[in-house]
Amino acid sequence: MGILKKINVFRRGLMRNLTKNIGKSGSQEDIILVDKTDIKRILICRPNGRLGNLLLITPLVQEVTEIFPNCKVDLFVKGTLAPIIFENYENIDKVIDLPKKPFKNLLKYLNVWISIKRQKYDIAINVDQNSSSGRLAVQFSNAKYKFFGDSYEESQILKNDYEHIAKYPVYNFRHYLTKLRFPKSNKIIAPLDLKLSPSEIAEGKEILNDLFHNDKKTICIFTYATGEKCLSGEWWENFYSKLKDEYANYNIIEILPVENVSQIAFKAPTFYSKDIREIAAVIANSNLFIGADSGIMHLASSAQTPTLGLFSGANIKKYEPYDNCSFGIDVNTYTRKDYLNTINSILNNGKLDNYSNAI
Repeated sequence: MGILKKINVFRRGLMRNLTKNIGKSGSQEDIILVDKTDIKRILICRPNGRLGNLLLITPLVQEVTEIFPNCKVDLFVKGTLAPIIFENYENIDKVIDLPKKPFKNLLKYLNVWISIKRQKYDIAINVDQNSSSGRLAVQFSNAKYKFFGDSYEESQILKNDYEHIAKYPVYNFRHYLTKLRFPKSNKIIAPLDLKLSPSEIAEGKEILNDLFHNDKKTICIFTYATGEKCLSGEWWENFYSKLKDEYANYNIIEILPVENVSQIAFKAPTFYSKDIREIAAVIANSNLFIGADSGIMHLASSAQTPTLGLFSGANIKKYEPYDNCSFGIDVNTYTRKDYLNTINSILNNGKLDNYSNAI
């Protein structure tokens, strides 16, 4: 581990220790929310700029706007992706973004925190209890109701999917609302959703038609991932060869990462774009997406396409794609027969045809 990485790890650990008790000394159990129409403005804090982590808060945003349909939601994030991801979310008002390098943009960094204090919020929500900046933002905000993202024991015991990073913030927020005398909710948690428009879906279909000029169904693969999540070129070469032989009646396209690299040496037809909504629109017109744990895997899931997530570590329960016939699998335990059975199961069930009227 390099010196800078060690310093960053130390800094994060220190900040977590300093902020972990924020919000735990005071109690809001004596505050009752009588009328939910009183909630006009909500702040959701997820100061992270990575594609996957921002997509993973879309279920919480859907939950909040369903409960409070007349509210405006501000997002406290990092980087520049959030406006693109949430551009079709009608309730999203402002995106308050921290600069990725605060010490190089100190004035903007300070102005962001000042803007949070100046705006009056009815509810402030921290998505991840382990986020120091998120806890600080909620504490610093001028909100009547403050939820710091803390978990509670009942959900961890009763919910078999509580570990999932897109779901436990929703479970935790639901529990917080019961303290405000809201009825307990047992609704199925919403899937990731980029809310692609009909025109975007149609453009994605045109891109595929221009690539293949046939009526075959399409399988998308994404062979790249960062760090240890990236499967070897040898693994992918072997997998692609078997996939091509087994599904010769399908078009197979490789979605390329921004780095424009391929673990199969560009042997399949490829699609490259830096526009994440365009990438998602292409994937939305396919019948299956296969890729390792990455932001593009979550993008595929948010495009409502059946997604097969390939995991080589212990984070399947936390990050696996769900809904729309999606699965996460451990590549260390799967055989060729297991892969074929899973893929066939997904393809036979088919994608939820959410966009059939748009194409």
